[in-house]
Amino acid sequence: MQPIVKSMTVYPVAGYDSMTLTLSGCHAPYFTRNIVVLTDSLGHTGIGEIHGGEYTKQQLESYIPEVVGRSVADYRQVVNDLRKLNARAKTNTGEGIQSLDISQLKFVVQSETAVECALMDLLGQFLDLPVAALLGDGIQRQSVEFLGYLFYIEDTKKTDLPYLLNDDNSDAWGQVRRLPALTPEAIVKEAQAAQARYGFHNFKLKGGVLKPEIEMQTVVALHQVFPDAHINIDPNGAWSRDEAIALVNANKDAITYMEDPCGPENGYSGRETLSEFKQATHVPVATNMIATDWRQFQHAAALKSVDIVLADPHFWGLNGSIRMAQLLNDWGMTWGSHSNNHFDITLATYVQVAAAAPGNITPVDTHYIWQDGQGLLDDGPKIRNGQVPLPDKPGLGVTLNMDRLLAANRLYQQIDPRYYDRDDARSMQYLIPNWQYNAKKPALVR
Repeated sequence: MQPIVKSMTVYPVAGYDSMTLTLSGCHAPYFTRNIVVLTDSLGHTGIGEIHGGEYTKQQLESYIPEVVGRSVADYRQVVNDLRKLNARAKTNTGEGIQSLDISQLKFVVQSETAVECALMDLLGQFLDLPVAALLGDGIQRQSVEFLGYLFYIEDTKKTDLPYLLNDDNSDAWGQVRRLPALTPEAIVKEAQAAQARYGFHNFKLKGGVLKPEIEMQTVVALHQVFPDAHINIDPNGAWSRDEAIALVNANKDAITYMEDPCGPENGYSGRETLSEFKQATHVPVATNMIATDWRQFQHAAALKSVDIVLADPHFWGLNGSIRMAQLLNDWGMTWGSHSNNHFDITLATYVQVAAAAPGNITPVDTHYIWQDGQGLLDDGPKIRNGQVPLPDKPGLGVTLNMDRLLAANRLYQQIDPRYYDRDDARSMQYLIPNWQYNAKKPALVR
């Protein structure tokens, strides 16, 4: 007999973050997520994780009457029904995150993905199959490679905010991830520490923070220390088209591919400027900004603006991400996945989705190394030699620790509600008074 969903609970949760920098500003001391927990008539528990904030939380809670009582095996219809409930918000400009406006991120995220994930977790347990076996054409690989995601970091002593310090002195990574890092030498030290703990073979640097030429110097320094590693940088479109072309053409030996090096400018969209960048450099381009839905992807593909689509399941849904992977593989393009700050439920989800993605995929993004030690699972994925194996258990292959989940939920209830939705400008204003986001000005270039 097919299992039926008996209950659905939404837990808003919070964790701690480092003072990492991006084009949109400075990460707050806390990050937030929403966790969906389903139980079924066979006594199984299914879980899913999605972005934080009250907007997403309220959407998820509105789904409860549509999910409880439904057959787990009918998950596709359930997810389709949930999508129909999402009327377009008045504040949704339709811009997506082409200019990295963080206020628009919640509209790019598909909240129903957390329900889809939890339902597939339950279905996998019922069928005694991993989620990867239920996606697309099934399992394509038994191990998934992740990259080392590097950030410039500010000095927490410049603020009175409650950033986490001295939480892990077990090795160099535990120490350096909380310390300032604003030079090429410091980022190299960060990469060496991350490699020592996790065994990464490839690295990505978050740019859009310092002057473009300094960020490229950092990439070159990483290449010199890790000559066999694939290294890319993501300025989130902050560089001008001409800056991006000049810097990349002068440093091609150090770059494997560029992620959103330039964006909208002078009346042209990011899809147009990236098309021109590719023509001028012949360097592959990755994106999580100019192709975050199927209509955007159509125009990006028509303009030949992108080679690698970072199809984050939180933006596309699990099945949508694999549909994109199949299309990219058929067209001779490449699949990867973008990441935001997350708990280990998302890491487990990425392993399942990436294991089902066909073709020669890129190493997957993950922020989890910055949150390592705050897991919500008893048996969360471990990155070793830059890889995470596909679990040999059904569903997501992991077990929720309710005590840790409830503790993270209590932290959410205790923090200032202004942290519920991501706002990187607030922390930046401790560093630069009256700082305001500007899509074409790196965070510390004012």
